[in-house]
Amino acid sequence: MDSLIQAIAMALDIVENELVGASQNHGKRIAVICAKMGKLLGKTPEEITALVTCALLHDNALTEYILSERIGGQRESAMKKHCEYGQQNVDALHLNTNVKDFILYHHERPDGKGPFGTRAGEAPLEAELIAIADQVDVAYHLQGLAPEKLSAVQQTIVNGIGNRYSKTAAELMLEVLDLPTLLSLGDAAIRETAAAVLPPWVVEIEAETVFGLSNFVSKIIDCKSVFTQQHSSQIANKAWFMAAYYDREPADRVKLYLAAALHDIGKLATPTAILEKPGNLTDAEFLVMKDHVRMTWELLKNIEGFQSIGVWASSHHEKLDGTGYPHGKKADELDFNSRLMACIDIYQAVSEARPYHPQRNHHDTMKILYKVAGDGKIDEQITRDIDVALAPYDGKCLPPPKMPEGKR
Repeated sequence: MDSLIQAIAMALDIVENELVGASQNHGKRIAVICAKMGKLLGKTPEEITALVTCALLHDNALTEYILSERIGGQRESAMKKHCEYGQQNVDALHLNTNVKDFILYHHERPDGKGPFGTRAGEAPLEAELIAIADQVDVAYHLQGLAPEKLSAVQQTIVNGIGNRYSKTAAELMLEVLDLPTLLSLGDAAIRETAAAVLPPWVVEIEAETVFGLSNFVSKIIDCKSVFTQQHSSQIANKAWFMAAYYDREPADRVKLYLAAALHDIGKLATPTAILEKPGNLTDAEFLVMKDHVRMTWELLKNIEGFQSIGVWASSHHEKLDGTGYPHGKKADELDFNSRLMACIDIYQAVSEARPYHPQRNHHDTMKILYKVAGDGKIDEQITRDIDVALAPYDGKCLPPPKMPEGKR
């Protein structure tokens, strides 16, 4: 779980870079700094895991609040929305340790000039820790800060006590941010640093946290564009539904559900202008669009226990005749779940409204799937099964899965 959340944080860094110019590995640096401060405070491993998770995901609502502004046409209280949505999303993860207001107040200031007007001591200390680590990294680009400039940064932290930083957070930050820590935050070292500093977190595949995280990731991805607001969540719901249709074991259903929720995580790196282009893409734009699947594979391939999940998530554009991407696999290289993911992805993309086609009902959607199957691109039997299984819904949204018995 810790590795998966780090992968999600890397994708969020890409979004933040596109929208506000944040640097690579920003989330990891915040998490490492917060973990070190948490250890100084004597927090338990579970409490540090909660703090680190919120640090990694502190900007999780960027796509969501920007999409809400685009739809609503307003930019009122943007920072508040960003913090409110972010806290709501993390609350839905069902972490075992309390994370109340950690993200909600991560842009507050001790002088009361933050978006919610809280003062020092009124917000959780964890929010103050995330806030100071975030502000210092954004302001001074710690991944490339020259060692000789460290003392000047430390002095600005001292000078900021009482207005920008609380006294407790500043003192902890100053104790943590020494030369060895600075050198460990560089892009070349941060992966090794994170592995050494961030606590491991392992959960059962059927745990409620996995379901919460699946929904969390789907929301982030789907908010990237006004045309994909239910794409990942509906593919995940359909994957769960089809796994039940095939009478799969609960753990296998959850794995497929998680793979489906994550299948487009690489699309966070795709420019919104390309995602929402109403006309045909140029060859160069199509190459950029295709790269999202490779990015999904890169983000997931090294996560322990994710061998099959990463393959299924990144195979949704592969074709039986080898004309798909990113790997150009052929029929004998594509297992059943990879084939199922490809069929479900096409079904969802064809049925939902896009800039270049209107929403379609089940009958019209299946005509297209049968044509693709007839051309030898996707599995014919799975196509027939989808026709039978999804016909009663006639293009309507499928409900989310229920938790397995005994896993709440």
